[in-house]
Amino acid sequence: MSLLEDVLVVDLSRALAGPHAAMMLGDLGARVIKVESPDGGDDTRGWGPPFVPGSDGNEHSTYFLSCNRNKESIALDLKSEEGRDVLARLIRKADVLVENFRPGVLDRLGFGVRRLHGLNPGLVILSISGFGHDGPEGGRAGYDQIAQGEGGLMSLTGPSQEQPTRVGVPIADLLAGMYGAYGAVAALHERARTGRGRVVRTSLLAAIVGVHAFQGTRYTVAGEVPQATGGHHPSICPYGLFSAADGPVQISVGSDGLWRRFASPFGLDREEWATNPQRVRDRDAVIAAVNEAFSRYPSLDLLQRLADLGVPAGKVRNLAEVYEWDQTRSQGLLIDVAHPALGRISLPGPPLRLDDAGYGGAREENLAPPTLDQHGAAIRAWLDEDG
Repeated sequence: MSLLEDVLVVDLSRALAGPHAAMMLGDLGARVIKVESPDGGDDTRGWGPPFVPGSDGNEHSTYFLSCNRNKESIALDLKSEEGRDVLARLIRKADVLVENFRPGVLDRLGFGVRRLHGLNPGLVILSISGFGHDGPEGGRAGYDQIAQGEGGLMSLTGPSQEQPTRVGVPIADLLAGMYGAYGAVAALHERARTGRGRVVRTSLLAAIVGVHAFQGTRYTVAGEVPQATGGHHPSICPYGLFSAADGPVQISVGSDGLWRRFASPFGLDREEWATNPQRVRDRDAVIAAVNEAFSRYPSLDLLQRLADLGVPAGKVRNLAEVYEWDQTRSQGLLIDVAHPALGRISLPGPPLRLDDAGYGGAREENLAPPTLDQHGAAIRAWLDEDG
């Protein structure tokens, strides 16, 4: 039995934060029913290119495929009486409801928190917003890149303070989904004691602030405003991206013991660089000296030498290299699924492995992301059977 096999999730969300949270629950074995608009479904079905042509004559978005595995799809018009009735019947059976409407939208549809808990007192409601459900800007729409900027992450990312840079994936959405799934599972655990559900809230803003980590305490405790430092760590040196004779390599010299092991073979053992604070204060000179030393070696030879010294190091791979890498495959990070229109396809897989579940997460079988309303008739029949 998978971890969440007895959990039913109704996923009212669209785009990425909510769908990612629901997918995480599905990866752990929950049955996830994705409720979509009959008019095109989830917005991400139209996000592209790239699109892949299917046997059904439709173009399928690879974006949608990335965040909707292990789900079923039913199309409901929530402005119609029939659509709201089916949703109410689903809610009565559900353990978790996931939504990321703008604050107030669910109330206007007739499914505010009081109504939801009236239908199902044990329902855990996961609500994800852009900037929080209350506060002076709680009603703002949430989009990932805007949240990355408003939450300070872009000011820490990129080559310099003058070039704030977005993270290469929608990290605010993804983190909000992760925090949301974590909160939903905790609320389910509480419900086992109390019998009652609760509302779990997070936001794109909260998710970004939640991962400020040491950059946050640099300001809140030390009063420093962190700035972007490109491919190098602001508090550890040398730690970052360097240049071998034929391309980039990365090293992480995270302790003075590692520095001593690293410095002498490369001619860098200077008294004025003996401690990490000294090296951080003289960062530019240390980086220049390491680059000069590394420029004498092809990257593969350099990485081997660093490995022999016990210095953490690595190459910078593109995604083709990542997905073809034996180590990636050995960890079950690719799964094959049977899509109704695309046939057998490979997807990035669940990042968790359980000791008795093999590769690909906690489910016996992973489900392909659904086509729009693929399971609508079956779900309605199931509701009718159970009354």
